[in-house]
Amino acid sequence: LHGLVRAADGSKMSKSKGNTVDPLGLIDQYGADALRFFMAAMESQGRDIKMDEKRVEGYRNFATKLWNASRFCQANGIGASNAVAAPAASTAVNRWIISEVVDTVAKLDKAFEELRFDGMADTIYHFVWGSFCDWYLELIKGQIDEETQAVAGWVLDQILVMLHPFMPFITEELWHALGDRPYDLIHAKWPAPAATPDAEASAEIEWLIKLVSEVRTAKNELGIAPGARLNAFVRDANAKTAQRLTRQQAALARLARLDKVSTDPAPDGGAIQLVVDEATFVLPLAGVIDLDAE
Repeated sequence: LHGLVRAADGSKMSKSKGNTVDPLGLIDQYGADALRFFMAAMESQGRDIKMDEKRVEGYRNFATKLWNASRFCQANGIGASNAVAAPAASTAVNRWIISEVVDTVAKLDKAFEELRFDGMADTIYHFVWGSFCDWYLELIKGQIDEETQAVAGWVLDQILVMLHPFMPFITEELWHALGDRPYDLIHAKWPAPAATPDAEASAEIEWLIKLVSEVRTAKNELGIAPGARLNAFVRDANAKTAQRLTRQQAALARLARLDKVSTDPAPDGGAIQLVVDEATFVLPLAGVIDLDAE
């Protein structure tokens, strides 16, 4: 299932060389979960594993990210789910995250059948850190209604179940912290969302993420403060994009710091121009940066 575990420089561990690693020392420093996840993530059939302490530290940070996300959920009334199947969802962001769970479970199952534990670790890592923590929790801030509480609680439960084989200690701790459970996490059923991916919702949220990311990147490149508020003028937007702009106005104001998104002609002067799909977004910069210096 895996190759030889070597020292960080790729050499074989040897007491005479003094380059052996005590796993108990790593556990004391970073936790058993971080070391366990590192070993799974680095496992690739036919390849030896280089013992990289920085990577172990990175997976400890991953565990901390999950811990903080769970605490955020608790603070917003999001707790244990009582369903194996996905709850009903009407908003695009909730339909999107359910679709992401369905896709993640399918990828995990395929990787597990092939005994590719590195593929499983990579899949769950990117879903938890990227889709759930970095985007879903940001997108639902300020609009956590009963539906969102139910969906977020269900998604977090699926994460704990999927992650349990890799990080059994923190997931078991959070499993009980999120609500009263009739059994320990190790006895929970493997995720079976019983849902079909929603292509329309996924396309809309992926469009939103792309637009927000483009605005943030452009600000960073020009040295504009992330919190600086701008207006946007849209050219060549089709009907679908116009509808998305209307529905996602609050999210764009909060995440991209766009106070107003208009289809009116943009004023003359220096501006950022971003192309997302078929539409061009013009963000005037007068009064925001020194245009002559730029």
